Amino acid sequence: MAENLVSDLKVIVFQLNDKEYGVPVSQVKSIEKIMHITRVPHTNPFVKGVMNLRGVVTPLLDLRVRFGIEEQAYNEGTRVIIVSVEDKEVGLIVDGANDVIDIPTSLIEPPPEVVGIAAEGFIDGVANLDKRLLILIDLNKILESDEVKAL
Repeated sequence: MAENLVSDLKVIVFQLNDKEYGVPVSQVKSIEKIMHITRVPHTNPFVKGVMNLRGVVTPLLDLRVRFGIEEQAYNEGTRVIIVSVEDKEVGLIVDGANDVIDIPTSLIEPPPEVVGIAAEGFIDGVANLDKRLLILIDLNKILESDEVKAL
């Protein structure tokens, strides 16, 4: 497998509720400030609506709600990470995103057994970096629910 040749995984680091998460840079299109959101009726609570991003209507998911974390008002630090998975572009609303790091694959461990039921299926692994614990997110699992596919 080609993956074994890669010694580092480059990830975008983002924050939710003072915890750090990472998504592979290869799946990230851009990081945007929060803009006007147009609500979409009859969707799951974590689907906040859509935004017009340079002429492209992009669905927005609030990862706090998706992971079962208490909602919080958006502020200056709130970011939208535009990700692309299987030709679908989606915006993930996070508390902040400000770091790109390389993680040696040798430091990535499988997800722990008990994490919290809501987020459990979304975790790809955990990286233990000195004094930082980084939770790696599986975007395919976050986007595979029926509510997201319908967007």
